[in-house]
Amino acid sequence: MRLLLAAPHSGAGKTTVSLALLLALRARGLRVQPFKVGPDYIDPTHLEKAAARRPYNLDGFFLDETGLLALFRHGARGADFALIEGVMGLFDGKDPRGEVGSTAQVARLLKAPVALVVDAKGMAGSIAPLALGFRDFHPGVRVVGVFANRVGSERHAEILKEALKAVGLPLLGWLPQDPALALPERHLGLVLAGEVAPPLEALRRAFRVDLEGVLRLAASAPPLPEARPFLPPRRPPRARVAYAWDKAFSFYYPEALELLEALGAELVPFSPLEDEALPKAHALLLGGGYPELFAERLSANVALREAIRRFPGPIVAECGGYMYLSQGLWVGERFFPMVGLVPGEARMAERPVLGYREVEALRDSPVARKGQAFKGHEFHYARLPASPSPAWRRLGGEEVEGYTDGRVLASFVHLYLPAKPEGVERLLGLASRGKAAGAS
Repeated sequence: MRLLLAAPHSGAGKTTVSLALLLALRARGLRVQPFKVGPDYIDPTHLEKAAARRPYNLDGFFLDETGLLALFRHGARGADFALIEGVMGLFDGKDPRGEVGSTAQVARLLKAPVALVVDAKGMAGSIAPLALGFRDFHPGVRVVGVFANRVGSERHAEILKEALKAVGLPLLGWLPQDPALALPERHLGLVLAGEVAPPLEALRRAFRVDLEGVLRLAASAPPLPEARPFLPPRRPPRARVAYAWDKAFSFYYPEALELLEALGAELVPFSPLEDEALPKAHALLLGGGYPELFAERLSANVALREAIRRFPGPIVAECGGYMYLSQGLWVGERFFPMVGLVPGEARMAERPVLGYREVEALRDSPVARKGQAFKGHEFHYARLPASPSPAWRRLGGEEVEGYTDGRVLASFVHLYLPAKPEGVERLLGLASRGKAAGAS
């Protein structure tokens, strides 16, 4: 069984309704596997709290149909029900029609029934033509029902239900308008579930759902074709890879970490906030996160900054990790020295840089040979000055980005390595050669 939750626009309540539905399905005794459409590190932390299973990201820009189906089957092993939370509006993606990188694309590729999440505050009969338009817009996207968020009362819910009957769509469930159900936000989206617990108990009590209807519609999804294994056969460990993991750094695709392990990495977490020394390792990963929120503590941990500066093996740093490796980070009018391995000082800006990226390597780095192309995305408010040794050129243009000296790769681009396993092979090959030479 599988069901995809989409919405007409961002902010309608997809994550909130997803959490409530996950809880209801688990209370029924089902093992539910959550997925998140798009390049999102934050919403999955909340889904994991409700499902007690690690979510996976499904993205039709990063993966072709074969790869997406393989990842879906990989993530859904052992589950009774797959719940997929969409991204932005149903047809919002890389192109104006939502053919690539959209929730609709994933719905088509997985032949998943779609339930529309509608912010119903201030809405009554208008919910019917809204839902009808989404239902009839694309023949390959099957909208089968509606969830209403921010409903004013039981009577309001009945009005919405009656209005939807006119277009043949059921109201599958609803949540009331209640500040206690809101998920806190900040500049990159929701606050991570590890910092603020999602209001699971309040959602459990407030949610009104036709669970039989949900199960019937989810069961209507047609069988999917067989898929190749998403991960290659597991190899013996050949290199230890230490990766930053704490409140400041936690942005990693779970399928990318699993790929590293399958290809021979022994993953070892460490905390730039708490640890004064690095674990024994042959390569370092510094993922994205919120270094700007913890700049004072990161800067004060001089011992760890020095250990990273002296580390002899390959280092890959993305977004927040790039900021951490810089000469320092400005937060308002305060400057905090950072690791100092890459040139430039990071500053926070008012507007974000975001979007999908296809980049070509300008020179050899720990994951790429010169000329190789990779897919990824950017979403950040920080800025760093142009690098004297840029790592990437954006395909289709002249814009360059990031820094590499061959051993260190630092960039604002979050690479999607499962789409390019050769990058992991290169990283582990360099790390294992350093291991043989006695590094770290």
